[in-house]
Parts: sequence; C-alpha cells; structure tokens
Amino acid sequence: MALEVERIGPVSCDDARMKLFSDLPLDSQLAPGLDAAGYVELTPIQAQALPSILDGKDLIGLAPTGSGKTVAFGLGLLQRLDVAQIRVQALVLCPTRELADQVAKEIRRLAIGIPNLKLSILCGGIGLRPQLASLTHDPHVVVGTPGRIQELLRRKALHLGGVRTLVLDEADRMLDMGFSEAINEIVERTNKERQSLLFSATFSDEIREIATRMLKEPAEVSVEGGETQPTIKQLFFETTLSNKQLGLGALLALHKPQSTVVFCNTRRDTVEVATSLQAQGFAAAAMHGEIDQRERDEILVRFGNASCQVLVATDVAGRGLDIKDLGAVVNYELPTNTEDYLHRIGRTGRMGKDGLALSLVTHREMQRAKALEAEYGAPLNWNRLPATNAKNEGLGIAPMVTLCIDSGRTEKMRPGDILGALTGDAGLKGSVVGKIDVFATRSYVAIHRSQANAALNRLKNGKIKGRKVRVRKI
Repeated sequence: MALEVERIGPVSCDDARMKLFSDLPLDSQLAPGLDAAGYVELTPIQAQALPSILDGKDLIGLAPTGSGKTVAFGLGLLQRLDVAQIRVQALVLCPTRELADQVAKEIRRLAIGIPNLKLSILCGGIGLRPQLASLTHDPHVVVGTPGRIQELLRRKALHLGGVRTLVLDEADRMLDMGFSEAINEIVERTNKERQSLLFSATFSDEIREIATRMLKEPAEVSVEGGETQPTIKQLFFETTLSNKQLGLGALLALHKPQSTVVFCNTRRDTVEVATSLQAQGFAAAAMHGEIDQRERDEILVRFGNASCQVLVATDVAGRGLDIKDLGAVVNYELPTNTEDYLHRIGRTGRMGKDGLALSLVTHREMQRAKALEAEYGAPLNWNRLPATNAKNEGLGIAPMVTLCIDSGRTEKMRPGDILGALTGDAGLKGSVVGKIDVFATRSYVAIHRSQANAALNRLKNGKIKGRKVRVRKI
C-alpha cells in the first residue's frame, strides 16, 4: 500500500497564528515550562509541525538536530498525557544515550507545570538492575534507545499497550546503526491507536518503508529550504603523520574556536590526541566507547559549560551529540566514506550560524580526499598548515571550572537550589555562575575560573537545602 502523505508547505511569515506559542491551543499546564525556557516564537519546524501534532495526526518531520523538533514532539506528547493513569503513555526512541538524555531534559523542562509526572530514561551501557527497579511503577514517559527498550520488553518489565504517542527521533541514524529489527519489534508492541511521529534529517527508501508500516496518513513537514542554510567553511591541510598532532594544535591556535570536536577513527587516537593537546596547553578530553557512563556524562557536562574546549571523539562516541554553537569540527583523519564526513561536519554551522570544518590529510588518505572531490564535483580547498609549536597559547585557559555536587534529582535537588546557595550563603555574584546540570544522584555547576576555589570552599563549608553535601572540582 502506498504511503498517503498530506504535505504541508512552509508557513508564511505573514501568518501571525503560526508565529507564537501563545497562538497554539496548548494545555495551560505547559505554559510554565515554556515561560521558564524563554520560548516565545516558533521555529519553522515547530510552526509547521505543531498544528498537525496537536490535532492528533501522524507526522513525518524532515529536520536536522538543532531545529527545535524536540520541543515540537515534546509538547505534543505532554498534551496527550493523563497523569492520573499510571502507565506508559509516550515512548521516544533515540539512537544514542546522549541524545536520549538531552531529549529527556527538554521534556522535563517543558513539563514543570505538570505535577507527579514520571519520566524514565532507559538506555544501554547503563546497569540493567536499576532500570528494572525503576519500572516497578510504570512511568508516564519513556525515552530510550531501541536495544535496551527491546530487552526490557522481552523481560516483560516494560509494557507499551497504553502508548498514546510514539516518537522516532533521528530515525535515519537509528537505521544506520542497525536498529531496524528492534524498532519493528517495539512498534508491534505498542497500542495500534497511537499517534506516531517520525523525525529524520533525510528521507531514504528505508525511512519511507518504515514510515509506511508505522504511520497512518501522515502529514509531512520539512524545514529544508525554509531558511538560508549556514555556510560551513571547509579547509584541508596536507601533513605528515609525525606532524599531525602539533599541526592540529597550530590550527586551533590560529582559528581560536570556542568549542571544537576532533574526530578520530580509533579509540587509541582519541587518547593520544587529547593527551597531546593537553600538553600543548588546551583543555581537551577524549571520549570513546570504553569509558563508563559517569565519565561520559562528566566530559559532556564540562564540554557543554566551557570547562573543556576540545572534545576528541570517535564517530560512535560522537553520535547523537546535540551541542549548540559548536565552533569547529576537525577531521584528525578523514573517515572512510563521504557520508560519515558529511555527518561529522554537519555538527558545526547550526542554529543559523556559519561553521568551520578542518581536515588534516596524510599521503595515505589522499584517495579519501579524491572521493570527496568526486562527491562535491569540485576541487577541495587546500591550505598550508601554520607553523607548529609544542606550546600553543591560542585558546588560553578554559574560562570555566566545573564543580560536582554529590546530590541530584533523587534528593529533590534543583538548579535553583544550587544557584541560591552560591549567590546567598556563598556570597557569589550570579554573573560568575554558569550552566547547572542536575542528574539522578549528582549535579554539576560551572563557575568562572577566578571564583572557582572560593565557590568550592564555601560550598564545602556551607549547606544546600539545609544539609551538608560533598563537593569536588572535576
């Protein structure tokens, strides 16, 4: 059966009804979350998607990360919830743990006006026993990765018969990672009368095939071509293997991006490159598949709050990262196919800002460079490496330092509690306090480097929410 699609064109800028969240028929309980997040105007994907989502229609959304799609489907699934019914009513499938964490944080933020809402994050790479224990009482919303959701279904620990809204986020990446079979099994276990929302950056034959199976007469919305796409400046540098690490440092010192992801093809390279950058004076960290979840969380927190300026990662570790305002992407080694190259550089140049992609290329990688030329149908932009030096002062010291507090959501810790302790008893100005991240059992706060030691000492000697807490610098 052919997939019937109701196509919805771009929304006119003159249509005032589609410009503000306040113009949408949203439940009043969603207003506090929108106000707290400062959301007033709709992004293009929200303006196109939300009317259909709120009307209960199935939907295909063609939109990249950073377009505001999470808010669109988050509001939709929250609108359909009945917290009086203790059962899973919404399921969001994501390709990676990192993306699942980010999606869950956004939904929690939107749901602050909904009392007694329970949301569970169920992902692989984390101990199964705590997740099984958390499912003793069904959550209202589940955000997770297909493999772990499939495992919990087979153990009969998770029940999806009451799902009202099913979301596939970054469906193309999930299929690229081999989750097709798991997704099919999960979809079969959900309520057949559900609303289904599929979001993807591309619409391949495989995506269309899965959409045909799981969606009913979907509307299709797209932000492609709706706005002027940002430019990603792509520069290529021929180098030798022996000069690569210093060459990388020289490029970072020259271009001075505030945040950079350096992609390596192996775990070993991530560690060696991060160590080399640290020796050159950069705040860098390595992220690969063998580090545990807690360390991954802390690295991403530091990178997201300006305590770490360079993240060195493999493709697998870097998937699903939704990092706003990423200054540059570096290919320490070119990937083996053009698709991975495009995925890598697509992480810069988002939210309407231009991006920068730098590639270091040795003689043995020239065939990959030629493949890129063939893909683009134009010569690559080759440049000369700047002079290398074992000590680069280009980026300077990271402006922020991260403090870890051994208390989190389990103890009802909130960002406002931490901010209040720092600006109240600790006597710091609010301007020196940066991003605050609260996890289940711990919290992180970024402090301006000049005040970090004072904040650490005052929190150690003081109290948060009337009780002593352990605090350390990471």
